[in-house]
Amino acid sequence: MVTLRCDLHIHSNASADGHCPAEEILKTAKARGLDAVAITDHDTTAGALRALSLDTDILVIPGIEVSTKDGHVLVLGTTKEYAPGKDARETIAEAESEGCVTIIPHPFHYFRHAVGLRNKKALQMADGIEAYNSRYYVGTANRKAARIAKRYGKAITAGSDAHECAYVGFGENIIEAEERSVEAVLSALKAGRISARCTKTPVSTYIRQSKNNVKRKIKRRLCRTRSP
Repeated sequence: MVTLRCDLHIHSNASADGHCPAEEILKTAKARGLDAVAITDHDTTAGALRALSLDTDILVIPGIEVSTKDGHVLVLGTTKEYAPGKDARETIAEAESEGCVTIIPHPFHYFRHAVGLRNKKALQMADGIEAYNSRYYVGTANRKAARIAKRYGKAITAGSDAHECAYVGFGENIIEAEERSVEAVLSALKAGRISARCTKTPVSTYIRQSKNNVKRKIKRRLCRTRSP
């Protein structure tokens, strides 16, 4: 058995709202003593593929954060880009059939594409529930996620949900794996050999990022409206 420190929810600049190149994610991860990171960009695996192409001591777990019609679903262990807009349960079933691990991130965070607020059956299907998301105000949603995860017997995971390099590693998972490999980490997750915790992203950063996201969405909608 090997013990690995991992952050299982990180966005690179391949996400529309991400600012950290894959190179910097890996550099920061190493500086903070992480053994592995999951690159989970919004509806693209470009960031994960970039990280996999780099020479690094950090174990790269390729993944994606899929925008289902019910909210976000993390799929780990894939370079496939899953079609957005499907029922969360359909996406989870598809990913599970391909040997991937599925995690419901921020399941009860309002205004953050929370599957737990729209499709509770999807929580019962996934391998894990993210009960430690570093981007929170008071932690109520995280505590509710932990209670539900325990009720359903799901692995409790942590994610920095970092969109900037400074917050890589703010979600910390201690995973007991058979060996240092992506496959072993995924197996350990499915078996629940994990303990998790997180450090809070500063509220000022969260507010700034949220404002930028709203501005970007408004701009995108205006562009669509003006298109012939």
